[in-house]
Amino acid sequence: MLMQIAEPGESRAKEACTKRVVGIDLGTTNSLVAYVADGGPSVITGTKGPLVPSVVYYAPAGEGVLVGHAAQARGVEHPADTVASAKRLIGRSLADVAGVRAMLPYEIVGDARAVRIKLGRGDEVSPVEVSAEILRELAARAEAALGGPVEGVVITVPAYFDDAQRQATRDAGRLAGLEVLRLLAEPTAAALAYGLDRGSKGVYAVFDLGGGTFDVSILKLVDGVFEVKATGGDSALGGDDLDRSIALGVRGELGGDRRSIAQALTEARRVKEALSDAESTDFHVPGMGGRKVSRDELRAWATPLLEKCGKACRRVLKDAGVTREELDGVILVGGSTRSPVVREYVRGLFGKEPLSDLDPDQVVALGAAVQADVLAGGKQDVVLLDVVPLSLGLEMMGGVVEKLIHRNTTIPCGATETFTTYADNQTGFDVHVLQGERETADACRSLARFVVRGVPPMIAGMGRVEITFQVDADGLLQVTAKELTTGVVTSVEVKPSYGLSDEEVERMLMESFDHAEDDLVRRNVAVERVEAERILAATRGAFANPEGLLDDDVRAAGEAAMATLAAAAAGTDYHAIRAAVEALDLATKPFAQARMNRAITAQLQGVSIADAEKKLGA
Repeated sequence: MLMQIAEPGESRAKEACTKRVVGIDLGTTNSLVAYVADGGPSVITGTKGPLVPSVVYYAPAGEGVLVGHAAQARGVEHPADTVASAKRLIGRSLADVAGVRAMLPYEIVGDARAVRIKLGRGDEVSPVEVSAEILRELAARAEAALGGPVEGVVITVPAYFDDAQRQATRDAGRLAGLEVLRLLAEPTAAALAYGLDRGSKGVYAVFDLGGGTFDVSILKLVDGVFEVKATGGDSALGGDDLDRSIALGVRGELGGDRRSIAQALTEARRVKEALSDAESTDFHVPGMGGRKVSRDELRAWATPLLEKCGKACRRVLKDAGVTREELDGVILVGGSTRSPVVREYVRGLFGKEPLSDLDPDQVVALGAAVQADVLAGGKQDVVLLDVVPLSLGLEMMGGVVEKLIHRNTTIPCGATETFTTYADNQTGFDVHVLQGERETADACRSLARFVVRGVPPMIAGMGRVEITFQVDADGLLQVTAKELTTGVVTSVEVKPSYGLSDEEVERMLMESFDHAEDDLVRRNVAVERVEAERILAATRGAFANPEGLLDDDVRAAGEAAMATLAAAAAGTDYHAIRAAVEALDLATKPFAQARMNRAITAQLQGVSIADAEKKLGA
């Protein structure tokens, strides 16, 4: 997102905040909080280190809530009341998380609008509520270190989080009682921390593989400007998936009760971490047996997941117009990149040794702290330029998509276009907001629908509405529609009730490439059909009231041409539709000329030659 740093006095955030502002990396597996002191960012640590496990334990009613290490300790014995990996569920529907449900030891319920977690004690909580508990814990840690209440936070989100997931993250911050100054993309935060630490210039790839999400971004760093050239990834791919692959590889299945699943996943995570230093280790769960696991086996289990990462990386390099040889470095982010297997894959993918100067667990929080400090009036020579991950547009007649803001456009950004009425006496516009790369509405994701009313009845093409898209610095979209005749304005802040699943994100982009030619044909057919229907309706209306201007031979030729056009419009050859439109225009040209001559004669009747010349523009 565009983090344009305002001049002193221009930002409300600065007026509202003191130096007690922090950056929070709200992670799938672990979370951190950092602040800027003495000109540099620092992670706030606790008695068990800087990492706070993103785990919440809901004790029996009336006994409170535990967060972090204490909750993690209860997780194996009380899996149904212990919620981890809530970030994979935030802002999503039940259908979106179908592929994740099997690897979670607690029960997920919900519908097409939102997901909820059904606790063993009987009640339900939302992922937003779980995230809010983690944020409260981080804020309490910061308050203890800073000597007073936190007055503003920057929270990081995966670059590939869609509008619903970003909005849900912001809502979690508000529920925790925090003033959310900004949502910041995780790769951008990492680049900010690296850029300021190293004084770097050049083009960098940020490879961010966390517990539950994967992002890759190409950034250009020049003189304090951090510009995201392209971004991609998968909002449901991370170390949790590798844990599940290890457990499945050892056990052959991941069945049993919730307690056994939780035990197997916990042991898989320990094995994964142990294989970062050792060539082999034992996988053992009490009561289930175990065996030795080698790093070669880990590599085999990890390869399918890493290939998904590789596909996204190659696509982002292409989007950015950069070859891997042109990269000045590769920045590793996320605890999963500690694994030698992952680093080996990244080295082969990009053809260079990845940077590891900063702790991959901490680098995002450090960058967020720097951005929080900037917004609170600290360092003023930094500009962050992020991008829209997926195109935003409107559905037009015929089901085609008119893109107003294209993928990888720098944000904040906006676009305005004017649209006209399709039919005579049309008194409203149906506005359907879409997200995706395909050319037709049915292949894109619906974000919102609303109606602009009060359009004065006029002939087709005369009524006009001006549609404006505005994407803010948090990547959230607002759509405004203004009817230009009356000045009536309708506005909607787009808050879809659920987000894109990992499969949908990948499908949207890959299918936009794979089906680009087919999509263009479908779009052209739809556009030509709309034009054909408009011309047929107008011609039939004129033929019904010819006012003595329609000769029999012209009528016969016109009706034959209309029949040909109607038949062509029912087919799928847009060239044939276009040719039939031209043929109808030619067949009815004498009639059209006669009507035009009569209209001009009527206008000029009783008018002097001088006035007539003025009217005709002579």
